[in-house]
Amino acid sequence: MSEAKDLIVGIDAGTSVMKAVAFTLSGRQIASSAVRNSYHTADDGAVTQSLEQTWIDCARALRELGAKVDNLASRAAAIAVTAQGDGTWLVGHDNKPVGDAWLWLDARAAPTVERLAASGGDRRRFEATGTGLNTCQQGSQLAHMDKNYRELLDGAETAMHCKDWLYLNLTGERVTDPSEVSFTFGNFRTRQYDDAVLDALGLTHRRSLLPPVIDGTEVTHPLSASAAEASGLLAGTPVSLGYVDMAMSALGAGVRSSRQNAAVSAIGSTGVHLLARPVNDILLNSERTGYVIALPIPGIVTQVQTNMGATINLDWLLQMGADLLGEFGHPVSLNDMIARVDGWFAASKPGNIVYHPYISEAGERGPFVNAKARANFSGLSSRHRFPDLVRAVVEGLGMATRDCYAAMGHLPNELRVSGGAARSKALRNTMGAAVGGAVRVSSREEAGAAGASMMAAVAIGAYRTMDDCIEDWVTPELGAAEAPAQPDVERMEKLFAAYAEIRRGIAPAWDVLAAR
Repeated sequence: MSEAKDLIVGIDAGTSVMKAVAFTLSGRQIASSAVRNSYHTADDGAVTQSLEQTWIDCARALRELGAKVDNLASRAAAIAVTAQGDGTWLVGHDNKPVGDAWLWLDARAAPTVERLAASGGDRRRFEATGTGLNTCQQGSQLAHMDKNYRELLDGAETAMHCKDWLYLNLTGERVTDPSEVSFTFGNFRTRQYDDAVLDALGLTHRRSLLPPVIDGTEVTHPLSASAAEASGLLAGTPVSLGYVDMAMSALGAGVRSSRQNAAVSAIGSTGVHLLARPVNDILLNSERTGYVIALPIPGIVTQVQTNMGATINLDWLLQMGADLLGEFGHPVSLNDMIARVDGWFAASKPGNIVYHPYISEAGERGPFVNAKARANFSGLSSRHRFPDLVRAVVEGLGMATRDCYAAMGHLPNELRVSGGAARSKALRNTMGAAVGGAVRVSSREEAGAAGASMMAAVAIGAYRTMDDCIEDWVTPELGAAEAPAQPDVERMEKLFAAYAEIRRGIAPAWDVLAAR
């Protein structure tokens, strides 16, 4: 008797870690493996990653998963892949890499972004893509290469993203997905390439580099014999190309459930805020910031704003405290300090300190873009102590979240929260009060791999629609709604008015401080 095909293998190739995760067809996670990624940085702003090593790491993660799951190869009904977004992964003759990949962290395209953003065509590009131009994106990177590294593009046959490169190695097919196409080179309304966008980027003559678009809920390709040998899985296993990792993580964490759209904030080193909406309800801002990213549900997209620094603000404050304790012979770890955040928050009194969480050396990117933006406290007095600063930083993260949703034209009635910081009751309550809505925590451990695997589940017919799949894979992972106290909502409303006013007023000083 043949082994039942009762598992889906999800691959999530992040910037730091390559993960392979096994799920049952109904969404229960049974095992995972992880291989740490490596990338290289240079003084000129380059951040690059080896294409060959990325595939080697992927195959290793799959083999290690196979060592943890009995008969994984024969039980795998499908494989799905998602990965870090943006960046440029060039492929040439015989599917060989053309140099190393430019990651989304690569800053070399900054002069080209400034030039293109100031051009008359950028508003047309933004109206089509719904996405602000930045150095992360393949469009700006290709435009920069076209002017400064022409030999790379001349030697390339296809420009891919990370998940596309892995899919090529898994199946031998050069394709991409609707999400990265629509926010980079296309139109989020059609999910296809848009000639006006290519023209605005100055890339019309490079159109041949762009691969065909497939939707992984509808189209799969078989695992190739060479990939089967490398990964330990069976040749012929259907492989589904997921959407970009942000969309997959949002899908797995609950950006839609019970056939209703919702909002998800992933609070980690950065803050990622996604709001699911019908295409016709998208409101584009005048500042040309944020993203519009398709979901694998017809007519539904996510509007996205990302603030550059989230928990790194708390890490900075807590590390200062740890450093001072160490000076007096009482060494403590950052994790020891993090464990006390909720206690310090509770020990402080609600006050009028405002903190702007722009602690990143890269400044801010959402809901405004200013590389010179820097963090600051306002409203300090001699009576304030360390717990008051902890409260102010936590509340600053809440107000940054509100700032991002306000730029999308809508504060959510309910906010789903994922990421390690969601374990903090102080942060959950603050975020709820800041947006004026209840908070629910997603307990899904590997939301990105889950989102991609959900696409595979639909593709192989395990579910008729994505909404049917969501009811099994997502809804049971959502915790109870935690409603904010009305006095906290009213207080945060007043604080946010000061937060916004101070941010606008202090911006000119950032230029002065940045001058050398």
